[in-house]
Amino acid sequence: MSFSQYTKEFSYNLRLAYPVILGMLGHTLIGIVDNFMVGNLGSTELAAVSLGNSFIFIGLSLGIGFSTAITPLIAEADAEKDDKKIRTTFHHGLLLCTILGIAVFVMIVLSKPIMNLMHQPVAVVNMAAPYIDWVAFSLIPVIIFQGYKQFADGLSQTKYPMYAIYLANVVHIFFNYVLIYGVWGFPKLGILGAALGTVISRIMMVVFVHFLLRKNALFKRYFKNFSFNEIRKSILNKIINLGLPSAMQMLFEVTLFTAAIWLSGSLGKNSQAANQIALTLASSTFMVAMGFSVAAMIRVSNAKGLKDFKQMITVARSIFLLTIIVEIIFGIIFVISHNYLPHLFLNMSDSSQVLDNNEIISIASKLLLVAAVFQISDGIQVVVLGALRGLQDVKIPMYITFMAYWMVGFPISFYLGKHTNLGATGIWIGLLAGLSTAAFFLYIRFAGLTRKLTK
Repeated sequence: MSFSQYTKEFSYNLRLAYPVILGMLGHTLIGIVDNFMVGNLGSTELAAVSLGNSFIFIGLSLGIGFSTAITPLIAEADAEKDDKKIRTTFHHGLLLCTILGIAVFVMIVLSKPIMNLMHQPVAVVNMAAPYIDWVAFSLIPVIIFQGYKQFADGLSQTKYPMYAIYLANVVHIFFNYVLIYGVWGFPKLGILGAALGTVISRIMMVVFVHFLLRKNALFKRYFKNFSFNEIRKSILNKIINLGLPSAMQMLFEVTLFTAAIWLSGSLGKNSQAANQIALTLASSTFMVAMGFSVAAMIRVSNAKGLKDFKQMITVARSIFLLTIIVEIIFGIIFVISHNYLPHLFLNMSDSSQVLDNNEIISIASKLLLVAAVFQISDGIQVVVLGALRGLQDVKIPMYITFMAYWMVGFPISFYLGKHTNLGATGIWIGLLAGLSTAAFFLYIRFAGLTRKLTK
C-alpha cells in the first residue's frame, strides 16, 4: 500500500485520540502537581511520594488494564448497532470495576510492610506510609471512573471523560495547594495534604463524568434499568476473560517501572528523586501513545464488528506510523532539554539543598537521554497492544509482555544498576531493553493474526 493511504487516516486518528491523550495527561497532571508542590518541601518528601506512588501505580495499572476490556466489546457492538449489548456490557463492566477498586485498595494497604524489606531510607518509608493509605483509597473512585471512560471510548465519544478529568484537576490543584502549605486557614499537612487533595479530586472525577454522560442524549438510554437481577455470569466471565490478561499486561510493565523506583531507592534518596523526575516526564509523553493505543483499539474493534479486515490493517498501521513520528519528536525534545527539565521539579533557591539538587539534576539528565530512545519502543508496544485488544487477543500478548519485561528487562536493570558504575542509568537501560523486546514480538503477533484474517 502507498504511504498516502496511511497518512490520510492521520486526521481521524488524531480527532479520536486527542481527547484520550489530554485525559491521560490529566491523570498524569495529578502526579506532576504532587511532585512539583511536594518537591518544594525537600528531597526526602519527593522520594516519599515516589515510593508511595510506586505502590499506587501497581493498583492503578490493574484497574486501567482490566477496564480496557469494556472498550472493544462496546466498540464492536456499536459497529453492529446492538444497543442492548452496549448497555449490558456497560452495566456489567461498571459493577466489576467497583468491586476491583475496593479489592485493590485493600490489597495496597495490606502490602505496606513490604517497604521495610526494600532497603529504602527509613525517613522516606515513615513519611510514605500515611500517604499510601489515603491515595490507595482514591483508587476506588478512579477505577470506577475507568468503567465510565471505557464505555464512552467504546462509543468513540472520547471527549467527555477528558472534561471530567480536567474539572477534577482544578479541584486537585486547589486542595493540594491549601492542604500542603496550610494557607487560607487550612492546616499545613505536607505530603499528607497532597494525598487528601488526590482523594477529593478523584471522587469529584466520578461525579463529573456520571453527570456529563447521564445528562447527554447520546448516552442517556444506556443508564436506564440497572438492576442486579439482570447481572449474568456469562457476561461477567466474558469481561473477566478479556480484562484479566489485559490487567496483567499492564501490571507487568508498571511493576518493571516500579522495580526501577525501588532499585533507584536502594542507591539513595537522590537517585530515587532523580528517577521520579525522569519517570514523571517520560510518563507524560507516554500518555500520548496511550491515546493512540485507545484509538487503535476502537478502530480495530469497529472494523472487526464490520468484518472489514483490509481496512483494519490500514488504520492500525496508520496509527503505528503516527505514533513513531510523534515519539521521535518527543525524543528530540528530551535530548535538547535534558539538562534543563529537572530544574522544574526542584527548589533551586534553597541553599540547604544545593548539593542534593546538583546530584539529582546530574542523574536525571542522564536518565532523560535514555528515555529519549525508549520513547519509540514504548510507543510502539502500547499501540500494538491496543490493536491486539481490539482483536480481543489478550492471552498471548500477556505472555509476551511478561517475557519482555521480566525475563529481559529486569535482569538487565538489576545487573547494570547494582553491579556496575552506571547506577540509575543502568536501570533505565534495562527498561529500554524490555520495551524494545515487547514492541518487536507484539508487532509480529499482530502481523500474523491480521495476515490470517485477510486470507
